[in-house]
Amino acid sequence: MARVGEATAPVATRDALARGRTRASLVPDLLVEARRIVNTVIAGWHGRRKRGIGENFWQFRPYVEGEAIARIDWRRSARDDHTYVRDREWEAAHTVWLWADPSPSMLYKSAGAGVSKESRALVLILAMAELLSRSGERIAWPGLSDPFTARNGAERLAALLSQTAVLPARPDLGTIRRFSDIVIASDFLDPVEETMVWLDVLARHGVRAHLVEIADPAEETFPYAGRTEFTDPETGEKLTAGRAERFGEEYRLLYAARREELAGWCRRLGWSYTVNHTDRLASDALVRLHMAMTADGGYATGVRA
Repeated sequence: MARVGEATAPVATRDALARGRTRASLVPDLLVEARRIVNTVIAGWHGRRKRGIGENFWQFRPYVEGEAIARIDWRRSARDDHTYVRDREWEAAHTVWLWADPSPSMLYKSAGAGVSKESRALVLILAMAELLSRSGERIAWPGLSDPFTARNGAERLAALLSQTAVLPARPDLGTIRRFSDIVIASDFLDPVEETMVWLDVLARHGVRAHLVEIADPAEETFPYAGRTEFTDPETGEKLTAGRAERFGEEYRLLYAARREELAGWCRRLGWSYTVNHTDRLASDALVRLHMAMTADGGYATGVRA
């Protein structure tokens, strides 16, 4: 992130407040869109398929010697020559932290994109909040709220976002503890080393992270040619290229290398890394994120309609 010196601090503060007001005005519509996306994809999702303490029936399975006799379902066992146990579905609440990058670079929207990166990130985070809240899970936003459980969790989170003028560029993740999950939606355009240092505390605390890279199609393909002026959204610095197409190949290689390095680091930690382009459906990312969170016997979102 760009560092703000004393001379530019007032300007930066005014810009942050303006972004906060814009975000507040967008949140109600983004919440509606998030709920629409959840309702679109939720029909094909099922419970956690994980046995444990709960009231809802999950499955019958063969009795294993040493288990309590009281767990045997005698009615089901009477149908054939086997003895069956009635398992219930796990219903212990889980904590999932949610965060969308509020940096100035997230405001970018090219002509080929349907929405800005900021809008897409907030829609995905609010959609996850809606999904998790319906499941009875605890959700939280680092630096904005403590974990809470509520059927209207997405609405409560949206209200907090609307009421907060300035969000920190990078919240403190040190308070997130073991066995929690965190979903982070960002463009991850900072140097990879800086991102790794910031997220390393999660790895050390045993937190399972799910990174969602929000990408504008123009950022990935670099479709520029001729004389083009580029502006750094973090610092305001400008660069004019006489023939922008000359930088295209090198730029695309560096862009892809950044993504692969960060995604590879996540794989080694057992984390997930998903890419969502702003010219494609947000529901695609929500489905992939759900699959990543339920993979390999890890945390799985259950849905109660």
